[in-house]
Amino acid sequence: MTVNGRAVSVDVEDRTLLVNVLRDHLGLTGTHVGCDTSQCGACVVHIDGRAVKSCTTLAGQADGATIVTIEGIARGDELHPMQAAFRDNHGLQCGYCTPGMIMSAIDIVNRYGADLDEQTVRQELEGNICRCTGYHNIVKSVMDAAARMKMPLAAE
Repeated sequence: MTVNGRAVSVDVEDRTLLVNVLRDHLGLTGTHVGCDTSQCGACVVHIDGRAVKSCTTLAGQADGATIVTIEGIARGDELHPMQAAFRDNHGLQCGYCTPGMIMSAIDIVNRYGADLDEQTVRQELEGNICRCTGYHNIVKSVMDAAARMKMPLAAE
């Protein structure tokens, strides 16, 4: 598989979850384990461009896939627009859900485009649980980032 632009190969048991490969074998601990039941969304990564909960995805299912984790979305020191929007709009508190929330939010913008409304964002984020915020600033962050992602980045 390719993870964050780097070809990797790991030998694991058939029952090994992708989240464990990312965290334990590749040291990518930004992908969090919150519930192990696909309820909280803290483990969301992108597989072949789609948001997927890695705590219920077998590593073997990702064989040959392109995976992007929270560690792979920034460009060096330049935050991804979604990361910057979460920072600027106070879309996080403890930060535990934030990586999965950001990865899900990027997927939402990729699927719906920049013209998101609050109801769509809230509905699409139902699979991500935050126990600290009231979701208001998370929604605000996603909508802000959608506008930022519409604009070309300075490096382009």
